[in-house]
Amino acid sequence: MSGSASDTADTARVPGVPGADLLAALLDGMDAALCALDATGTVTHWNREAERILGWSAREAVGRRGFDGWAARSADAEDILAGLLRSMTAPGRQVHEFALLRKDGGRVLVRTQTAGVRGADGRPAGVYLAFGEVHVQIDLERSIALSEALFADAAWGVVLVDVDLRPAVVNGYAARALGVARGSLLGRPLGDVVGPGVEELEAALQHVLAVGPPAEPADVWLTLRGARGERRRCLRCGFVRLATPFAEGPEPVPLGVGWLFQDVTDARLAEQDADRLRFRWSQLHRASAAAAECEDPVRAAAVLLDFALAGFADHVLVDRATADGRLVRALATPAGAPGPVAPVTTGGIPLRYPSAHPALQALGRPGPTRASAAPGTDRLWPPDTAHALCLPLRSQARTLGVTTFLRSPSRPAFEREDTLYAETVTARVAASLALAGEWGGPAS
Repeated sequence: MSGSASDTADTARVPGVPGADLLAALLDGMDAALCALDATGTVTHWNREAERILGWSAREAVGRRGFDGWAARSADAEDILAGLLRSMTAPGRQVHEFALLRKDGGRVLVRTQTAGVRGADGRPAGVYLAFGEVHVQIDLERSIALSEALFADAAWGVVLVDVDLRPAVVNGYAARALGVARGSLLGRPLGDVVGPGVEELEAALQHVLAVGPPAEPADVWLTLRGARGERRRCLRCGFVRLATPFAEGPEPVPLGVGWLFQDVTDARLAEQDADRLRFRWSQLHRASAAAAECEDPVRAAAVLLDFALAGFADHVLVDRATADGRLVRALATPAGAPGPVAPVTTGGIPLRYPSAHPALQALGRPGPTRASAAPGTDRLWPPDTAHALCLPLRSQARTLGVTTFLRSPSRPAFEREDTLYAETVTARVAASLALAGEWGGPAS
């Protein structure tokens, strides 16, 4: 590491000197500023990044003892040099922070990592120091700390997806939300753990790689496949495009996509339930107002049912109870194309319901009956029916008949929260039909 300023500076540029060109290329190609001092504190190496930060060239720096009179204030120079030379005998790397002077007179706070160098005889021969501006180092450390925090205890899922759309890094939240072990997801196609919805997710990732991230987070419904079986979940997703900071040219080299998400399924389902509830009771209010303008009580009942069907069921049937306990079809929606509820002319012929039919079950007890069956089952329902909710029409302590709401296979079965709404509608329909003379019904 010893040598004069002219020897060292020229060695990096004169062809034929063993190792000189390689050493110069290695030093000048580094992203960190690099300086080396020999055992006396004389500068022996100075690379291009050091020149960029401080403005002093290698010819101006190499051969000087310490930094006094050029790269540091005289009041600070001796303390800086003494601290660096102590690193020759200290174990491992040492970190220092101090102020240096640029060639234009400005001051730069730098952070250095120093390591001692020993000669062939094992004795301390000098010290190498890599340094950079403190604010740049802090930015780097902050970025590293943020990355580590995101992949440790973050309260949202973070998945780094490579350019082949395969997960490369998965944090704990994401693994738990997706229902898989962190390691088992790495390198696998997303389709291995995501069923319906994976096309939408992959399209979003491809868009981010090609164009950039969307301006706002988006809700994505996915069916997840894991140890807990298939689960449909809503993930609030945000995306960032990852590109290498070392690429040159106008187009960044993509590294993949950062996919950040939170599981918001419960919140979205609660919002859907609230929206559904508001809509249904709004419909019921409108239905009551419209039915009040009908002179014919049967027509009023049909109006009530027309409003109730919106967003609730595909068909509705109303069967009137006869004195001998049988049922006669009275009102219905068309079996084919959608249409309004209308009276049905049957000549009073009772329906040939089997004894276990859900309508007969509802007729014989005060509560509703829910049932599901394959389309085409012979229950005297429209052929596209899969789910039914049967409720007795009760008014003035009499059972007037049965109302049956029907859904097609594309819709979910009736649930308990659907029953409350259906009972309210049925009670108003029964009150209207009780005004019609032929709807007296058997007492019970």
